[in-house]
Amino acid sequence: MDRHRIGFAFIGSLMSIIFLMIVNYLTSPNYLWFFYPAFVLLLWPISLFFIKKGQYKQHALFVCILLIVFLITINTIYFPVHPWFLYAAFPITWWPISLFCGSKAKTLAFAFFGSMSIILYYSILNAALSPQYPWAIYPTFAVLWWPLALYYARQKNHFGFSVVGSLLTILFFIIVNAVSSPQTIWAIYPIFLVLWWPLATYYFHFKREELQNQNKKLQHD
Repeated sequence: MDRHRIGFAFIGSLMSIIFLMIVNYLTSPNYLWFFYPAFVLLLWPISLFFIKKGQYKQHALFVCILLIVFLITINTIYFPVHPWFLYAAFPITWWPISLFCGSKAKTLAFAFFGSMSIILYYSILNAALSPQYPWAIYPTFAVLWWPLALYYARQKNHFGFSVVGSLLTILFFIIVNAVSSPQTIWAIYPIFLVLWWPLATYYFHFKREELQNQNKKLQHD
C-alpha cells in the first residue's frame, strides 16, 4: 500500500511538473516561473518516501541539499550579480545538523556553538558582500537569544533572564541608533519600554513571594 502511495506521488508530481512546464512555455516563455511550484511538488514524493521509512535524518539532509540547489538555481538565473543564496544557505543546514546531533542539540554547548558560528558566518558575509553597512548586528541580536534563553530557562531564573535580556536589547538599540542615524537619538524610546520588563518581573515575582511569606508567618503566629 505504501509503495502504491509513493509511486502515485512520484507520478503525480512528475505529470504536474510537465504540465506546468508546457503552460510556462506557451504563456510566458521569457520567464521561467514553473521552477517555484516544481520545487514544492518534488518535496511531496521525496518527503513521503523518507518519512514512510522513518528516515527523518536522511529526509532533512536530502531536502536541505535540494533547497540549497533550488536557491542557487534561482540566484544564478535571475540575480547572478549578487549571491544572495548565501544568506539562507547556512541557516538551512542547521536542520539536518540538529537532527544528526540528536540529544546534544538540546545542550547549552550546542546552542553556544551554533549561535557563535552563525554570528561569525554573517559577519564574514557582511564584510565580504556589503561592508558599507553593518547589518550583521541584526542576526547577531536574534541568535544570541538562543543560548541566553536556554541557560536561564534551565536555571529557572526569570528575573535574571529579564535583566540580561533587557541589557542585550538596550545595547542593540544603542548600536543600531549609532550606526543608522547618529544625528537623532531615538533609542531612548524603546529603551524606556524595555526597562519595564525586569521591573515587572521583580514586582510580580519577588514581591508576590514576599507577600506569601508574610501571610504564612501571620498564619503561624
